[in-house]
Amino acid sequence: MDSDNALVLEGGGFRGMFTAGVLDVLMEHNVYDFSSVWGVSAGALNAFSFKSRQIGRTMRIMLAFRDDRRFMSFWSLATTGNIAGGEFLYDEVQNRLDPGDNTTFNNNPLRMYAVASDLVFGTAAYLPCEEFPRDVDKVRASASLPLLSRVVEIDGHRYLDGGTTDSIPFEVALGINDAPQVEGYAPARRALVVVTQDRTYEKSAAQGALAVRSRRYSDYPYYEEALATRYLRYNAKRERLFKLEASEKSPVIVIAPEKPVEVGTNEHSGGKLLDLYLQGRNQAVRRLDEIKSFLAGE
Repeated sequence: MDSDNALVLEGGGFRGMFTAGVLDVLMEHNVYDFSSVWGVSAGALNAFSFKSRQIGRTMRIMLAFRDDRRFMSFWSLATTGNIAGGEFLYDEVQNRLDPGDNTTFNNNPLRMYAVASDLVFGTAAYLPCEEFPRDVDKVRASASLPLLSRVVEIDGHRYLDGGTTDSIPFEVALGINDAPQVEGYAPARRALVVVTQDRTYEKSAAQGALAVRSRRYSDYPYYEEALATRYLRYNAKRERLFKLEASEKSPVIVIAPEKPVEVGTNEHSGGKLLDLYLQGRNQAVRRLDEIKSFLAGE
């Protein structure tokens, strides 16, 4: 595949329903003109379903299991050390209850990267997901929330949620603003970016401050610093994204919720989840011609 277009997917737990709505419309209209997809946390789960071309799968999983304590709950945290899923999500759901199409995924030349945070260095890691089920732990690492998940070890590295270090990896995908280079990856010329908070949203310091105060990661001072400053970097990154979007001949097109999102990271209201999914669908349908023209370089 050529390297003209990247697809960049923010995370946010159940806010990923918005992304699922966008991606389902793209798949329904055979909009697959991407050479890479970059998923952060829940965005990595969406990225898998996009590469495996399974329309409706992410939406089904989030709706069907939202009240199952094995899926996302403090019961799961107490019994497995992971608030989100543990073996239930990455084995039982992935392989049996609503299985991922590993054959299609593995045969699809679209490159997928799951973004995680390296605890030792306090920096983002862009983990290539090339083969499933072998690489499922890379998605697990990307979606393992600080304080609420076990550290995931892969090839001697220790990882947690990618949102701490690069929530919206459009700069890496495009190779701009002194972004780190990813081995074997040629930067794209254009990127379709799906974010899961509306354009007025600003992150506060509260979440990162709680993780730092816990002292759980005191052995990883660079990661603690990343947690403490996440809100500043996140807000600055969104500002750069929207500024780039507004530039002449912009290399990005951004799809964001049109109103403040009322769905929590751990949401149980089926009505709220379905509404957010439909918001994503409606935006994608309304902007479909614009998206197609953008990806074609017109």
